[in-house]
Amino acid sequence: QVHLVESGGGLVQAGGSLRLSCAVSGRTFSSYFLGWFRQAPGKEREFLSHITWSSGSTYYADFVKGRFTISRDNAKNTVYLQMNSLKPGDTAVYYCAAAKLTQGRYEYWGQGTQVTVSS
Repeated sequence: QVHLVESGGGLVQAGGSLRLSCAVSGRTFSSYFLGWFRQAPGKEREFLSHITWSSGSTYYADFVKGRFTISRDNAKNTVYLQMNSLKPGDTAVYYCAAAKLTQGRYEYWGQGTQVTVSS
């Protein structure tokens, strides 16, 4: 059974940093993207970034470029999202998810981790 478990969320002041982790298990993800999304109250879920598990190539939504960095540790089966210069508008539940490279549809999701940025 596939599991994606996020951790690392919390309360941080504006301008601060957090690093989110997503531990993956239950299958081989060599042919998958691992992505990060977020959803704020009353808003739709939005894509942040993804990384190709095998090659490590990355892609970012324009609004996080320069502030967020995605990475992965194959040995630990973990994907990270380093978030810097956080703003109150970054407050949301953050999710990791997995999609097959050939399909692009995110089929596996974690339960989410809350990030709250205070002003």
